[in-house]
Amino acid sequence: MTHHHEVVEALQQIGYRLTPQRMMILEAIADSEGHLSAEEIHETVRTAYPYLDISTVYRTLDLLKTLHLVSETDLGRGPAQYELLSKGLHHHLICTECGEILDAPNSLLDSLRHAMSEEYDFHAEIEHLAVFGICSNCKGDAQEAG
Repeated sequence: MTHHHEVVEALQQIGYRLTPQRMMILEAIADSEGHLSAEEIHETVRTAYPYLDISTVYRTLDLLKTLHLVSETDLGRGPAQYELLSKGLHHHLICTECGEILDAPNSLLDSLRHAMSEEYDFHAEIEHLAVFGICSNCKGDAQEAG
């Protein structure tokens, strides 16, 4: 089953209507290779449905975020980016030098979640985190130059 169909089934089970606009927005997100901004989703859908308003995209994204079907992340390069959560929880390591984005498994943050729970009695809901730093290539380049 594709990620798109999992989200459609989840929406139907919860009782939400699957309007053509919602379906096209979901398809645009599901078909993407990575993250998309609301504006990019809007442009993608408008090729097939020119009357789609950007506010419909934002309302649909808000609904999908509320239902924990889509994540919103600031990747440090403009507007927020969206991705289906059914593709698997993961986080991003973003190089501030070259812009490379590395995917990091959700399990990387297990010890942080555990520490917050033990020390603060706080349950952290970390769904999509972006961590900025310097990748190994740029670090190596800086060491060679300096």
